[in-house]
Amino acid sequence: MTPYSSPLRAVGLILLAAVAATTAHADQKLLPAQSEIAFVSKQMGVPVEGHFKKFDAQIAFDPAKPETGKIAFTVDIASATLGSPEPDAELPKAVWFNTAKFPQATFQSSAIKALGGGKFEITGKLAIKGNTRDAVVPVTLAQSGANTTATGVLTIKRLAFKIGENEWADTSMVADDVQVKFKLALSGVGKF
Repeated sequence: MTPYSSPLRAVGLILLAAVAATTAHADQKLLPAQSEIAFVSKQMGVPVEGHFKKFDAQIAFDPAKPETGKIAFTVDIASATLGSPEPDAELPKAVWFNTAKFPQATFQSSAIKALGGGKFEITGKLAIKGNTRDAVVPVTLAQSGANTTATGVLTIKRLAFKIGENEWADTSMVADDVQVKFKLALSGVGKF
């Protein structure tokens, strides 16, 4: 046995463990066909709900060690719909989402905290329309068979992201608070 075999073996085992951990997380996927993201705003006091049709996520999450997890989420802003052609034609314009210049909204986690009972708090940076803000996203996980469902509601201030500028900045017309509701189906998340 050479003097280097023991340290080389240790390095090999560490690399093998790292590859195994990466492979386990590599199998975690968002199932878009079973997922949805909705947004609810109030226009003149009346709730109006819309949806994003295209989004994706990169997930590396171990329920046994949530603090080591990372989540990156991307939403195709041009896929926003209120279900009617006239308002849908307005959403991509510069005063609203300005999708020509800012085609995506993103969320990048910086910390994940377990709260117990399948509840987690994900802290990170939310970027919409070129504006980045800190966000704390409450998430509840439920497992059924091989799939995990992540649900939650995040309230954002639309004016902090410059969504609805000029005359649309009037909060008596469109409220500043917008609820983002999500139900995300995931595969490959370990048991908790």
